[in-house]
Amino acid sequence: MTLLTALAQETANAPDSGLAGWTVQLMDDLGLFGAALAVSLDNFFPPIPSEIILPLAGFAASQGTFSLAGALIATTVGSVFGACVLYWLGAIFGRERAVWIFDKTPLLKVSDLERTEAWFAKHGGKAVFFGRMVPIFRSLISIPAGVERMSFTAFFLLTAAGSAIWNSIFVVAGYRLGENWDDVEPYASLFQKLVIGAVLVVICVFVVVRVRQLPRRRRA
Repeated sequence: MTLLTALAQETANAPDSGLAGWTVQLMDDLGLFGAALAVSLDNFFPPIPSEIILPLAGFAASQGTFSLAGALIATTVGSVFGACVLYWLGAIFGRERAVWIFDKTPLLKVSDLERTEAWFAKHGGKAVFFGRMVPIFRSLISIPAGVERMSFTAFFLLTAAGSAIWNSIFVVAGYRLGENWDDVEPYASLFQKLVIGAVLVVICVFVVVRVRQLPRRRRA
């Protein structure tokens, strides 16, 4: 039994099951690489929330599993690695396939893609930087950046900067809270729910507007 697992069993608020328990075991087994791996998976599986994993990395650092600086570096490397993989998947997917999907998908238009491209050309840098601090969007924003072939150097630096800021907030919070690391979770969960709710509202409004436009488009 490793140090963090032993401490987890002795501490009332320490993780011992579910996602938190799995993350503890991963960091126990793989150390900093485990912390980086857990955070990188957030890019591919948004249901794995980094807002839980990051305070756990801080908790592990507070228990001496690794250093605070190591936790900050490892989690940022994990975030950037996952984002870069999605960037290159977007680049491989390419604009031509995106045009085909927009042309063939009901309720979507190629002009929607063109407007998105124009917006991304103007605001893409800010979207990538601030998108790293928003649940759901931090996973999605890397794909259009790749499709639009945003400068990889700019994408890398903006992703690293945004990830470092966001990760530091939660890792340091977990480090300072120690065994009370889970005090962070209710606030992070509320923020995530607000973002998801806003996205759902936007999608519903978009669908309603497009459905109402269908008879007009058919007559045209």
